[in-house]
Amino acid sequence: MSEAIKVPTMAEYMAQGKQPEVLFWVGCAGSFDDRAKKITKAFVRILNKTNVDFAVLGTEESCTGDPAKRAGNEFLFQMQAMTNIEVLNGYEVKKIVTACPHCFNTLKNEYPELGGNYEVMHHTQFLKTLLNEGKLKVEGGKFKGKRITFHDPCYLGRANGEYEAPRELLEKLEVELVEMKRCKTRGLCCGAGGAQMFKEPEKGAKDINIERTEEALETKPEFIAAGCPFCNTMLTDGVKSKNKEDQIEVMDVAEMIANAQDL
Repeated sequence: MSEAIKVPTMAEYMAQGKQPEVLFWVGCAGSFDDRAKKITKAFVRILNKTNVDFAVLGTEESCTGDPAKRAGNEFLFQMQAMTNIEVLNGYEVKKIVTACPHCFNTLKNEYPELGGNYEVMHHTQFLKTLLNEGKLKVEGGKFKGKRITFHDPCYLGRANGEYEAPRELLEKLEVELVEMKRCKTRGLCCGAGGAQMFKEPEKGAKDINIERTEEALETKPEFIAAGCPFCNTMLTDGVKSKNKEDQIEVMDVAEMIANAQDL
């Protein structure tokens, strides 16, 4: 879509002496990865459509430090975290929403002990709130009646106990939601967590993203829904390895909501 997307920065808000209702933390994937940028744009289109007062940090946003911490570099993590906390506290940020469960988990659970205390929401939780408040209307549109399976991101599901928000949004799209045999508390990692996203897998009989993709394919879906840019990449690669990319698309929940209504 080529329409102008309105994305104000915190610096612009501060210059006007204003404070947005929520800070949208874009994350490294959402900022730099071509596939994840589409998720970012879809989410922003929804925020604009629902008149949410939001801003981003823009060039002042740096990596949360999650990959460094998971790879065992606690020192680098703390350096990255302290830099971000200084910026966030400087802007007196209270509420953060992000489309990345890794950023979500780190900001919510690991920043407080370093002095960063914020209300942090995953984008599916935030969209569910907008839905409950009547600000967001979700219609089936092109996904109505489609067979869809949802993959639980580790850092949203098992790490933070959020299973319902993404599923409630998908049900509002009037899809046929089919669960994989391992889902919710028993969900299987896509293979990208713990900084594994950035390295080749160890030798073994099968890559974990292939195992997870096979479980998704068993449900015979038309779409695989995800709520994490890392999961999206791993499952997309899995679908391609099975030569199914022409039949099955991996999409973020926010993209599905935006695309269903041509936002």
